[in-house]
Amino acid sequence: MADDMDLDLVEISPNAEPPVCRIIDYQKFLYQQKKKQKEMKANAVKVVVKEIRFGPQTDDHDYEFKLRHAKEFLQGGDKVKAYVFFKGRSILFKEQGEILLLRFANDLEELARVDQMPRLEGKRMILMLSPKSQKK
Repeated sequence: MADDMDLDLVEISPNAEPPVCRIIDYQKFLYQQKKKQKEMKANAVKVVVKEIRFGPQTDDHDYEFKLRHAKEFLQGGDKVKAYVFFKGRSILFKEQGEILLLRFANDLEELARVDQMPRLEGKRMILMLSPKSQKK
């Protein structure tokens, strides 16, 4: 029947009893599948990570300024990666950096949840936050 109609016989479900086959134009079928996959990929939510950098001796005004930016990012649905960068001998102030990041996480607790607690990676102490309610 497929040859008479110049179409292809395609096995849809080989494990069924009896196996399920369909008479379709196979090239058109592949094209439509590719098109669906492309459309699903375009509609997928893209995760954006915004970075906020602190020094171990960050002052209150700078901290508040960066906190406001973090709130905007989280309300926009973006993840926030806050880190304290230690230069030279400032690595001696690891505790200050950790206290700063924990304070940052505490101030944002109504907007964000902590994905990763502060941990030292080389010269950076990193904290990852993601929004509680996704709005995109």
